[in-house]
Amino acid sequence: MVTTPKPLDELFHDMLKDVYYAEKQILKALPKMAKAAKAPELKKAFETHKTETEGQVERLSEVFEIIGKAPRAKTCDAILGILEEGKAVMEDYADSPALDAGLVASAQAVEHYEMARYGTLKAWALQLGHKDAVRLLDETLAEETKTDKALTQLGGPANSAAVAKAA
Repeated sequence: MVTTPKPLDELFHDMLKDVYYAEKQILKALPKMAKAAKAPELKKAFETHKTETEGQVERLSEVFEIIGKAPRAKTCDAILGILEEGKAVMEDYADSPALDAGLVASAQAVEHYEMARYGTLKAWALQLGHKDAVRLLDETLAEETKTDKALTQLGGPANSAAVAKAA
């Protein structure tokens, strides 16, 4: 049996479904992370990112429209694993001064995954000639990068607090 190799547009669509699923899972996790966070600034960051993520899901729906496909999710084992680690941090460190530091680390793992996916999708959209999709994916990539930088800034005080309280 001879099979035809799958083209890039199919791979693009597959990864789009994957990241769509990931964003929907992240939307469910962010309120739990906000609730668990001790520092008000970290709580606010998670709440702000939930609103941004809602906009990112909308943008992904537009990208599906651009390529003539219905917005559909495909289970993303990678994000499930990353979110499971975050859940474990919340459970294992619930009463620890290190909780916020762990939440920042967990959130950054999510952001780095998203940045990798959006960077790839943007490059493929460019290759496939989906200029409008490139713009939308770039907008989301910029937001994810900005969130990662904000988390890095919040990580400093969270790490210091964890060390100070542990001493």
